[in-house]
Amino acid sequence: MDKEQLRKYAELVVKVGVNLQPGQHLVVGYGERQVFPEHIEFVRMLTEVAYDVGAKFVQIDWGDEHWRRETVKRGSLETLEARTRWQAQWVEQLAAEGAAFVAIPSSDPALYEGIDPERVTTATRASKTIFRPFNDRRTNDEYSWTLASVPTQAWADKVHPELPEDERVEALWRDILKCTRADGPDLISTWQTHLQNLERRAAWLNQQKLQKLHYQGPGTDLTIEMAKGHYWKSAGANTPQGVRFVANMPTEEVFSVPDKHGVNGTVTSTMPLNHNGTLIEGIQLRFENGRIVAYSARAGEDALRGIVETDEGSHYLGEAALVPVDSPISQHGVLFYNTLFDENASCHLAIGNAYPLIEGGHDLPRSKWAAHGLNESLNHVDFMIGSDQLDIDGETADGKRVPVMRAGKWVSGV
Repeated sequence: MDKEQLRKYAELVVKVGVNLQPGQHLVVGYGERQVFPEHIEFVRMLTEVAYDVGAKFVQIDWGDEHWRRETVKRGSLETLEARTRWQAQWVEQLAAEGAAFVAIPSSDPALYEGIDPERVTTATRASKTIFRPFNDRRTNDEYSWTLASVPTQAWADKVHPELPEDERVEALWRDILKCTRADGPDLISTWQTHLQNLERRAAWLNQQKLQKLHYQGPGTDLTIEMAKGHYWKSAGANTPQGVRFVANMPTEEVFSVPDKHGVNGTVTSTMPLNHNGTLIEGIQLRFENGRIVAYSARAGEDALRGIVETDEGSHYLGEAALVPVDSPISQHGVLFYNTLFDENASCHLAIGNAYPLIEGGHDLPRSKWAAHGLNESLNHVDFMIGSDQLDIDGETADGKRVPVMRAGKWVSGV
C-alpha cells in the first residue's frame, strides 16, 4: 500500500477523528482493542503525526491476538482479569488528564472459534465490566475518541478468500481506504463535506419531531417509540471543552435513542453479525413493550442467546440508526465481518446500552436514566436490518405520518 496515502489516513485519524490538541495525551488501544503486531507500521505513523501536532505523550497498548486466544482457551482467567484491572487503571488515569483515544477494531472474525463459549463469555464479560466506567464516560463524549481500522492477515483472509493469500491484505487496505473516504487527495476537506451532509440529515429528522418510527420489510414489522426529548445526530460530537471529533471512521449513519419500553413487533436481520468470533445469521427478534420476548437465528443462535441474556438491559434496545443502501460501503458490496464497517452499510439497531441522546442527557446521572426511557447494559451490539426492501415512516405526536426511507433510501430532499 502506498505509504503517502497511509500517512494521509493517519493524519485524518489524528486531526479529524480525535482532533488531537497541543499538549494532549494520545492513547492508541485500550481494553480488548489492543494494537497488534501487524499494525506497527501504521501506528508508528499515528505516533509521528500526533507528536507533529503537539502531543504531550503517545501511549500504545501493544497486544497479540494469538496470545489472547490461547490465554482465554488455557490460561488463568482470574489472572487475565487482574491484568485487565491494571490496564483500566492506567487508561482511566490518562483519561483524567484529558487524553484522546484511538481504537483499531480489526479482530480475527474466527478468533474464539472452537473455544469453550463459557470461557469466552467469562473473559469478555470481565473486560466489559472492568472498562465500563471508562466506556460510559467515553460514549458520553467526555473526551475525544475514534475507531479506525487497519488490516490483519486473519481478517483479510475472511473478507477476501477468493484472492491469493499474499494479495488479501492489500485488497482489504483498498477497501478500508475507499470506505473511509481516505483514498483521495484531500481527505480532510472530503470529510468536512461528508459530515455536513450527515448533519443536514440529522437536522431534517429533528425538524420533523417524530415520536415513532415504523419499519416494514421482509420479516420486519416494527414500531419504535423514540425517547421523550430525543434528538438525531451524526458521528460528529463535542467534548465538554468544545473539541469537535468523529467517533467512527467510516461513518454513514444518523442515529438516536428509542424509549426502552416503546418497541413492539418483529425485526429480521439482513446481514450476518460477527460477534466474538461467531457468525450469527438470520436474526429474528420479537418485542413487546420494549423487551425482547422471543429470539432466534438461522446460524449462531447460541451466540445470539449470549448477547440477549447478558443482563436485563440486553433484552432492550439502546440505539436506532439510519443508513441508506446507496452509501459507499453498501455500494462497495463487501461483507467486512466487522461491525464498524458493516453497520455503515445498513440501517441497524443496537441491543443493549443507550447513548443519552435526549435533551440534557449528557448531564443526566445514570440513576435517572430509567425514568427517561434510557436503557443500561454491559452490551451495545449493533445488528443490521437495512435492505432495498425496507420502508421507514415516522409518526408525529398528532398522528401525522412522514416518509423517511423508501426501498432503503432517504426520501427525496433529505
